[in-house]
Amino acid sequence: MILRPATLSDLALLQHWDEQPHVVAADPSDDWDWESELVRQPKWREQLIGEENGRPIGMVQIIDPAHEETHYWGTGIASGFRAIDIWIGAANDLGRGLGTAMMQLALQRCFAATEVTAVWVDPLATNPRAHRFYRRFGFKQKECRQFGEDECLIFELGRPDWEAKS
Repeated sequence: MILRPATLSDLALLQHWDEQPHVVAADPSDDWDWESELVRQPKWREQLIGEENGRPIGMVQIIDPAHEETHYWGTGIASGFRAIDIWIGAANDLGRGLGTAMMQLALQRCFAATEVTAVWVDPLATNPRAHRFYRRFGFKQKECRQFGEDECLIFELGRPDWEAKS
């Protein structure tokens, strides 16, 4: 498993994945605007494709919420945090450990920066499968928050918990 930067050549694949029922169910309100976003390279974001033996299987986005320009996570966020979005594209790739491998790589990437103290995720409150997935990595539920139309649970993985599991 590797994570590589997403490029405009991934546009059709990402648009296809966005239409898959399991992806829509996990992220019903977001419009990723791939055509515009794949050509942008802001310093506060990485958009990565997970590949298994050269075959794209999923997407990971890592952001610095202190600098992310839409202020999705709020204003006045302190430095030292990262937030991750992750999904598997094809339903037949679910349950094969690929998301686990992608998440391990994403967390290694986040915590490789010594200034990162914690990582956040925000699955839908109605997605217990995602909650179990994050808890397996040591994430702890911090709060429930409304993002637009979506009620989400905020989970945090602090560096000490990450290091204890690594």
